[in-house]
Amino acid sequence: MIVCHCQNISDHDIHATIDWIRASDKRTIITPGKLYRALGKTADCGGCMPLFLATMRTNQNMTVPMQLRNLRHGITQENHDERRQKSNRIP
Repeated sequence: MIVCHCQNISDHDIHATIDWIRASDKRTIITPGKLYRALGKTADCGGCMPLFLATMRTNQNMTVPMQLRNLRHGITQENHDERRQKSNRIP
């Protein structure tokens, strides 16, 4: 089935590319941008994105690698309690 008419990308192309990316790097996070780059194409109008993402989600290799799960619960660079410091201007 053709998923992206602008770039002529089929569901078979998406699944084959996901399998290839996962085989080459088991710890990578697969994104639509990575798929387009691996296929040598770029997103055009974006009308296919809902179907593109739905097709990606059906692939067995789309799971997040174990090492990259639950990273939000770890230490982050942002601290939500930080506020901008008072200005040092002379009144």
